[in-house]
Amino acid sequence: MVGWAKKVWLFYRDGFRNQTWGRPLIWLVVLKFFILFAILRVFFFRPALAGKTDAEKSETVGENLTRNRKNTETYNLKEQTWKQSSGPDSSLP
Repeated sequence: MVGWAKKVWLFYRDGFRNQTWGRPLIWLVVLKFFILFAILRVFFFRPALAGKTDAEKSETVGENLTRNRKNTETYNLKEQTWKQSSGPDSSLP
């Protein structure tokens, strides 16, 4: 796995090095990844399970996996219409 990652990195590094815009593009990509994964995560994607005990975490995950989806819409491809469903007991198209 490490050898594969190194080959990919060397491929991109050498490709950007031979271009006139290589360095600015690499820094632009690095800046973009930093913004996506560091800044946006901190402000918009806060951990939902932070500060909970293991029992509370497992209960929260279990509830989210098994809860009924209410008031969802499904699209019928044959009739090309949207159908409002009110729960798991409603029949799907």
